[in-house]
Amino acid sequence: MVNYLKVILLSGVLVACQSNHNELQEPKIETKATHEALDSITGTEEAFEYISEQFADLRVLRYKIEDFDKLSLQNKTLLYYLYEAALSGRDIIYDQNYKYNLSIRKTLEALITNYKGDAENDEYQKLLVYAKRVWFSNGIHHHYNQDKFVPECSEQFFVSQVSALPDSELPLEPNETKDAFIAKIKPLIFDPNVASKKVNLDSKIDLVQSSAVNFYEGITQKEVSAFYENLKVKGDSNQPMYGINSKLVKQNGIITEKVWKVGGMYTQAIEKIVYWLEKAVTVSENENQKDALIKLIKFYKSGSVKDFDEYNIAWVKDVNSAIDVVNGFIEVYQDPLGIKGSFESVVSVKDFVASKRIATIGANAQWFEDNSSILAEHKKKNVVGISAKVINAVVESGDAAPSTPIGINLPNNEWIRETHGSKSVNLGNIVEAYEQAAGASVVNEFYYTDEIRQRVLNCAGLADKLHTDMHEVIGHASGQINKGVGQPNETLKNYASALEEGRADLVALYYLFDKKLIELGVMPSLDYGMAAYDEYITKGLLVQLSRIKPGKSIEEAHMRNRQMVAAWVYEKGKKDSVIVKKFENGKTYFVITNYDKLRTLFGDLLREIQRVKSEGDYKAGKNLIENYGVKVDPKLHEEILERYKKLGMAPYQGFIQPKLLPVMEGDQIKDVKIEYPKSFQEQMLYFGKKYSFLPIIN
Repeated sequence: MVNYLKVILLSGVLVACQSNHNELQEPKIETKATHEALDSITGTEEAFEYISEQFADLRVLRYKIEDFDKLSLQNKTLLYYLYEAALSGRDIIYDQNYKYNLSIRKTLEALITNYKGDAENDEYQKLLVYAKRVWFSNGIHHHYNQDKFVPECSEQFFVSQVSALPDSELPLEPNETKDAFIAKIKPLIFDPNVASKKVNLDSKIDLVQSSAVNFYEGITQKEVSAFYENLKVKGDSNQPMYGINSKLVKQNGIITEKVWKVGGMYTQAIEKIVYWLEKAVTVSENENQKDALIKLIKFYKSGSVKDFDEYNIAWVKDVNSAIDVVNGFIEVYQDPLGIKGSFESVVSVKDFVASKRIATIGANAQWFEDNSSILAEHKKKNVVGISAKVINAVVESGDAAPSTPIGINLPNNEWIRETHGSKSVNLGNIVEAYEQAAGASVVNEFYYTDEIRQRVLNCAGLADKLHTDMHEVIGHASGQINKGVGQPNETLKNYASALEEGRADLVALYYLFDKKLIELGVMPSLDYGMAAYDEYITKGLLVQLSRIKPGKSIEEAHMRNRQMVAAWVYEKGKKDSVIVKKFENGKTYFVITNYDKLRTLFGDLLREIQRVKSEGDYKAGKNLIENYGVKVDPKLHEEILERYKKLGMAPYQGFIQPKLLPVMEGDQIKDVKIEYPKSFQEQMLYFGKKYSFLPIIN
């Protein structure tokens, strides 16, 4: 199931060669002077620049952490330890995304670090852009559309540069010659037919064998499903998430799990994570936080999915700490079967002032559940344990960076959510950075009238925050599965993620045009709900097509969700002209004429998707996604691509991470300073040098 909201910035306003020894050695804590010698790319808060650079279809931004210097030394130290734990797992996501990603990344880093030629050389610049794309996507497949991308530089240039490097600079396997290495890596990088799709969701073929992710090897989709079905205990409603932290392989006819734990697969990185988590325990804020961290360490050491459940239960109980961390194998987007968790970490500090808004929504979760449009038998009679706050991200890694969520709702295990509750957050400083970097060009291009444009520009900032709040706090936390029905990844399979995101979006949309939000004091007027509706329909039917390549269908779960919702309500509202399609001066627009009726349609679709989830109705779920969320009108697509191209904007955005620097007296931390690097390239090279712990092949 998918329980965090990846950012959608589609308009001018806002709508993540190593040694193999197993003995853990004490990592070196670098001083501020050491960092300054390695990296002179910092800015000042007085003139903070939110936009760093743009290349390909990507824009790189920066975010800041207000009042970091006002935190206590204990909290700063805790953040520093969690920061190091987060970055220590960075290699894992590369390897999970594709078996040869680390070899490719290390080759690119060696080429760029050792390049002695003209930096403005066209071939080198094309190679550099490719390297930046690999860094941004944590591998050779696009972070959003899942397709493999290839360099625009020539193979000859690439081979000549690799050939000029000493063997010691290349990620060669034992006894591998440079010529053999070049012959191996060249098609991995340049042949578009080799590992062409990271995550394949085409239900007509074997999803496991057609996806490039490194979660399965030598095994079929049918065998995977049977393996995990056999692990379940019949009649047990409190099942752990089997397979969340392992690679499933078949060797010599035997199927077995390679568990991601200390002493298992990825041990070199996980040992470092555990080292820093154990330090974090010593400066934890309170007993609940300490207990959660200890249980997380236990999970990393044992690899037991039951220990992971125990950790999640403890983490949900920690609601009073200012510092929080997500660290582990969390979301299942990158697994076509929705079983395997990708490594990610988000380290944060609470924004106490901004948290009042989201906390108000969380405190009224039962009212929202009781007044939802879903069927009575699918409503929770007692919504438990929803804690909600706004946080400021301090560092993000793995699947959460550079492309980041703006909202998080965890844990993902359904029985834990129903029994123990969940925690929901809005990443306030990430949202702020997007808003600061935004412009009005997309709004002016894709919205029909001056009245609509002005409303979006004036109201969408708060409306989008409210949408994220409700998507995470009451969306993912709402509804219940019928007794005896399995988890969505079992019943709804490859459609589970898109349907879950659609369900959470619809909860938010249904209430964004409800006077209850005005009554609660979190929304000034229904104009904000109207702006949210204007945005959702326009982006779902038009603007997000700028992210799709010509001739392609929609495959990413969030994009399928948005088009499915928008296309469904457009079709069902045609009789009453709820949404009108207009075509003027060669441009298509979708214009809402009746916001009340549109809200009713949102409620109708919410009821149906909740039914699909509650009953495990795979056929109905498949029909919703395939009929409304996948297909693209080629003529409309061509128009949108041309209109968006003229704006000169990149449709995808991500972030450079802040840098925490300990100030030492002997072996004691006396302070922790923060700096804000400006160069994406320099940060990626630095991370590649400092946090590379895994072998090149795992």
